Order: sequence, then C-alpha cells, then structure tokens
Amino acid sequence: MTEPQIALVTDPKSRIQAFERMMDILGAFSTVDRELSLAQIAQKAGLPRATTHRMLAALREIGFIRQEARTGHYGLGIRLFELGSLALANLDLIREAKPFMDRLSRLIGESVHLGVFDGHGVVVVEREEPQERASPRDLVGTESSPAYCTGVGKAILAFQPQAVIERTLAAGMRAYTTNTLTTPEALYEDLKRTRERGYAIDNAEHQIWVRCIAAPIRNATGRVFAAVSVTGSAERITESRTAQLSELVIQTANSISRHIGFVPEEAAAR
Repeated sequence: MTEPQIALVTDPKSRIQAFERMMDILGAFSTVDRELSLAQIAQKAGLPRATTHRMLAALREIGFIRQEARTGHYGLGIRLFELGSLALANLDLIREAKPFMDRLSRLIGESVHLGVFDGHGVVVVEREEPQERASPRDLVGTESSPAYCTGVGKAILAFQPQAVIERTLAAGMRAYTTNTLTTPEALYEDLKRTRERGYAIDNAEHQIWVRCIAAPIRNATGRVFAAVSVTGSAERITESRTAQLSELVIQTANSISRHIGFVPEEAAAR
C-alpha cells in the first residue's frame, strides 16, 4: 500500500493520516533539537524512513522545512515563522493586553513584557518600553527563552501540571548566570513560593544585572498560559521596590485575564 502524499490525497481518512504524520514530523523539533537528521526525525516521529523522507520533501516544498546543504540535516522553515507571527499579531491577548502594559510601563518607567508558553519555553509576544529607553522590537516573537530562569517563564511554569514541569526540566537546566537555579529541587521550591505570593522573581537568573517581577495570566477556562512582567536593571528594580511593583504587576495580569474572558467566580465554582 503506497503512502499518501500531502498534495495528492483525496480520501478524507488518508488526508487526516497525512496531516497527522506531518505534525509528528514538525513536532520532532524543539529549542534543543533545532536540526535533525532523517534518521533522528523518523525515530522521534515514529515513522518509517521512506515515509519520513517523502513527507520532508513535501514540507520543504511549501517552506515548512529547510535542509542544510552542508550536513543534509533538516530544520523548521521560515514559512512557519511567518504564519506564527501572523497568528501572534491577531491574538486577542495582545490586543487586550497592550493598553494595560502601556499604562504600567509609563507608571513605573520600566520595560513591560508579555510572554506566552509554547510547551517548552516562553516567547515574548509583546513589549512596552519607556520612551527614554525605547529599543528595537526585532526580538519580539522570534525566540523562545527558557521557562525555568525567566520571570514570565516561572510565573507560567508554577501553575502547570507536574508532567509539563518535568518535561520542561528534562531539556536541561543550563546556568546562564551565577544566580540561575540549576537543580529541580531549587526550582520546585521557587515555584512553590511563586504560587503562594502570586508572582515570580527573576533575580538576574537569565541575564546578569537584570531583574524581573512577573505574574500569571489566565484564559477563560482559568488555565495559566501567559504572563506579564516588569523588567529592568537590578539597580532600579531593587528588593525594596518589589512589594510595590509586584502589586502593580499582579493587578495588570488580573486585568488582562478578565479582558480575555477569565471570571474568577466561575473558575472557583468549577
């Protein structure tokens, strides 16, 4: 029996099967496994090598997959980034969050970031900067940052199921600075404190001399999928300012949550 081709399949059942295989192949890549060989992709996707090769060829034609000429290895294509950027630009989250982020940034004179969990790390999808420190926006939505050592990441990770936390840590806990938490035990304790107080702190754990205070954002079902943070120099975001800033960040996160459909009373009744 011949394998269905993405572009030529007419039978609905075979078409669904082809798309499932396509998603299995795309799902083999991550921030850790950015480039993979044919054999590695076939193993991760659980598909025969011949099937994997045909699917990769079809995905490469439409720009979802790229192939390195020197090594022959495969990676995710630019077309996926273009579609992802389009999806992010149309998210209700960004539209609803922008006014609150802008108000918070102007109020405290610091950068405000909005991050979304991608299943492994956190992607910053929006950023508001104080006018005097405005900087280029070319990093918005282009790269996933580790969840275990960033403010927005820990604010989200603290409210995820245990299996999601374990999967995230399985990718490794690289030390970015001397303050980075590099053991599961230390991180679990930090996430516990985050849940108790309602906000996370990145104490120069991802970038030296940079401090963040972040709070979780919930969708209409009450699930934490994003977070908003105040980010700035450790000289300005001091421990003495934490109480004031954390209260403002929590208020901002709660306002955004309500504007995208979260109703605390309904969530509590579930």
